[in-house]
Amino acid sequence: MRDAGREAAEVLTLTGIAADPLCLTCRVRARDGTEFVLRPLTHGDAENLAGFLAALSSASRRFSTFDGYDLATARELCDAIARYDKLRLVLEDAASGRIVGLPEFSLALTPADVARYREAGVRLTGTTDCRFGLTLADDFQDRGLGTLVLPLVEEVARRLGRTRIILWGGVRADNPRAIRYYEKNGFRTVGAFAEADGSLSLDMMLDLDRVPDRR
Repeated sequence: MRDAGREAAEVLTLTGIAADPLCLTCRVRARDGTEFVLRPLTHGDAENLAGFLAALSSASRRFSTFDGYDLATARELCDAIARYDKLRLVLEDAASGRIVGLPEFSLALTPADVARYREAGVRLTGTTDCRFGLTLADDFQDRGLGTLVLPLVEEVARRLGRTRIILWGGVRADNPRAIRYYEKNGFRTVGAFAEADGSLSLDMMLDLDRVPDRR
């Protein structure tokens, strides 16, 4: 991300990011040499984003739910840039320009989030905490991209003035692969709650002052 060290003390805003997406744009390289670009979602991404959403399998859609998986939904997400409390980034394959990942932040907490965490002994605040979720294309799952991107996600949260990250909507208890990923990267389980369909999900939190050494 551009001049991250110099700008570390500057708290970014959603409108500022929308006006200058380069402030959160960077390139990363996977272990197999594939290069990716992580950057803010822009208004011109609707068709590319629609392709990403439409290609998600039913299994991926169960774990990452959107209002739809078509061009209309993609346009809604693009139209929402800097209008509400959400920051969406895209992970692109640098060679093809294809969107293969969608990291999402929410800077607002829901009353349900606050109540559940309070019951678990954790006091959430809108000034210190943010919600985060990550969706990867099916053919890019199990390739280490989540772990590759997470340090950058942590940097984004810090530059938004946050010190803790909670999972957006939690993580389903019957998704052990995701749970292992979050645990490996420093998230701790805070509690559990029932989904509308009766299934169980876990609330997990990452304290940015206690991130693990990933070397």
